[in-house]
Amino acid sequence: MKYAIIAAGDGSRLAAEGVAEPKPLVRVGGQPLIDRLLGVFMQNGADDITVICNDRMAPVAAHLRELQQGWPGGRRLPLRYVVKSTPSSMHSFFEISRYMGGGPFCVTTVDTIFRPDEFAGYISAFAHAVEAGECQCMMGVTDYVDDEKPLYVETDAEMNITAFLDSSDTCRYVSGGIYGLTAPALATLDGCMRRGESRMRNFQRALIADGLKLKAYAFTKVLDLDHAADIRKAEEFLAEK
Repeated sequence: MKYAIIAAGDGSRLAAEGVAEPKPLVRVGGQPLIDRLLGVFMQNGADDITVICNDRMAPVAAHLRELQQGWPGGRRLPLRYVVKSTPSSMHSFFEISRYMGGGPFCVTTVDTIFRPDEFAGYISAFAHAVEAGECQCMMGVTDYVDDEKPLYVETDAEMNITAFLDSSDTCRYVSGGIYGLTAPALATLDGCMRRGESRMRNFQRALIADGLKLKAYAFTKVLDLDHAADIRKAEEFLAEK
């Protein structure tokens, strides 16, 4: 399985609240966010991991370079990283999309907090569903609303995704920022870029418009780390039994 991490944002809200580290290096439970994701991916069959960080985050690039040279346990970390500033998450995704071909892949943002055991179940379900021809994309969703501007995910009884909505009084789920994708999604991404789209939620809407079959996979909780107070919230969540 291929994985990718979008880590090119500035983390301006964290910085304004006194968090000195670049967001990818912010520690949750004593571990940098980027390391946590890399570790989870390695536990779930990662044979290729691509990270994009911006060119204003020299400490992040240096950290990734060190990880390339020595991953804990002596295992080889199949990591490449791209250093480039982009105007949006979707532009960041486009910059690394050239490495995503050849099979299913999973993309997350660097501050996505989820339980590792639930992620393992998600990856297994995604791989099985793609192999069985049940879907071309599988999105991680949650009924726990933590985002300041959530993207609501409309589903049918079989968890097929029928719409992505900016507001809803009837949708149970919101997007968790975990994207399981296959090659046809890259053609949709190219189309979004040609049209000047710049938001991942519009990319997801375009997947439906292009006729791809999307399924949702429910996580109990998915948190984003946008504010200093979110660090403690994330640590408490991960410590829950």
